[in-house]
Amino acid sequence: MTIWKNYSLPHSVSEALQILTNTSGPRRLIAGGTDFLLDLQQGRHPPVDTLVDITEISEMQALEIRQNRLFIGAAVPLNKIVASPLVQLHAEALKEAASLIGGPQVRNTATLGGNVAHALPAGDGTIALLALGAQAEVASANGRRLVGMQEMFLGPGRTALDPCKELLVGFYLPEKVLGQGSAFRRVMRPQGVAIAILNLAAWVHRQDDKLLDVRISVGPAGPVPFRGYATETTLRGQPFSPEIIEAALHALREEARFRTSPHRATAEYRREMVAVLLREVLGEAWKRCG
Repeated sequence: MTIWKNYSLPHSVSEALQILTNTSGPRRLIAGGTDFLLDLQQGRHPPVDTLVDITEISEMQALEIRQNRLFIGAAVPLNKIVASPLVQLHAEALKEAASLIGGPQVRNTATLGGNVAHALPAGDGTIALLALGAQAEVASANGRRLVGMQEMFLGPGRTALDPCKELLVGFYLPEKVLGQGSAFRRVMRPQGVAIAILNLAAWVHRQDDKLLDVRISVGPAGPVPFRGYATETTLRGQPFSPEIIEAALHALREEARFRTSPHRATAEYRREMVAVLLREVLGEAWKRCG
């Protein structure tokens, strides 16, 4: 059975949008395709008429500083993100997350945009971007707009984007300044199945011995990638100490919605392991603030 009929390879964002807008029938954007093509082949996604391959759009392959922000194109392969000195400097949590997605061969092809567009509650790249305060740049025939990562998701596998009219161009991350640091950790099955049982990212802004500001994200802790706002409030402005981390852990367990998955882990196991991850990630992010 043919799982697509037409294949397009645009060289600009405007050309890709024109193809999406003017093409009838089911169509789908594709970059690495490491998830989507498997879904097509195995019948988890209905056949499409047109695939629009965005890997030749140079703007979406960019990784650079733009006006004091780090820009990462949605079609940048994960291995390029892992190897980038700019990502290592400004977004340590993203480098750590990207290095754990799939294996080396997958990371040579898979993209950060695809990881976000797949909209999994525990997508490693997504959880890191959420903690780092990233914004997604979205293009349509009406122009471009920036969307906060928390507003990108409607449910498991569902984003706020119209796949037939809108294109995820890339991501803007705040440039790191002195006193800031981030980290990412996850728990996964020892058999090497590249799916997170639990992951957690943190971004910290340190002032002397205090947590001036902090962002915490966890997955899966609900139907969409989860930001721990109550946990952040508990930590913000407080001296960094074992006592305040314990208070933050209590807040996180109260606000996160851990559930039992027959193929991954029980809710009780996740509630225990989130303590390990929170202590480790906050400690590492704090050390990186120097």
